[in-house]
Amino acid sequence: MITVGIDEVGRGCWAGPLVAGAVILYAPIIGLKDSKKLSKKQREVLAEQIHQQALAVGLGWIWPEDIDKNGISISVKNAMQMALEQIHIPYDEVIIDGNINYLVEVPFTRALIKADDLVPAASAASIVAKVARDTYMATIATGEYPGYGFERHVGYGTAEHIRSLEQYGVTPIHRQSYKPIQKFVLLSNS
Repeated sequence: MITVGIDEVGRGCWAGPLVAGAVILYAPIIGLKDSKKLSKKQREVLAEQIHQQALAVGLGWIWPEDIDKNGISISVKNAMQMALEQIHIPYDEVIIDGNINYLVEVPFTRALIKADDLVPAASAASIVAKVARDTYMATIATGEYPGYGFERHVGYGTAEHIRSLEQYGVTPIHRQSYKPIQKFVLLSNS
């Protein structure tokens, strides 16, 4: 049975893209589990191994302006669809981590709670999506948006992120439809 595992990262972030991964594994890879249960170094090592050894890897990127325009549910669906469209190998099933089947119109697709821990392909999807997103956030932290700490909090709502918003204001990479960010948008417009 050839399984595509799909998972997304960045749903709750205040800044940065939402990224979905889709993976078909060729052979078992030791150490796969939910990306949140791995250290940064473990994720990076596994992501490299997945990219080298998997039959197929797809990544779907949805940017803050699209999240603001379409909302998070449609954005998750679109990211997963983009990731799946990069899988060009025939498969028997698609397993999405979580309790919502965002790709209900795709045959043989189902949602499974904790799939990112139970289904190796979904674990791999979780890992490659997390590493891709974290790498992007670290890149913009040293490039366009220094001082925000994106390399550490990767866009999540931490105390450091709040302090940087108070000091520097909202950037184009922030999700302006999110309530915590709206407060800073209003402050900067007053």
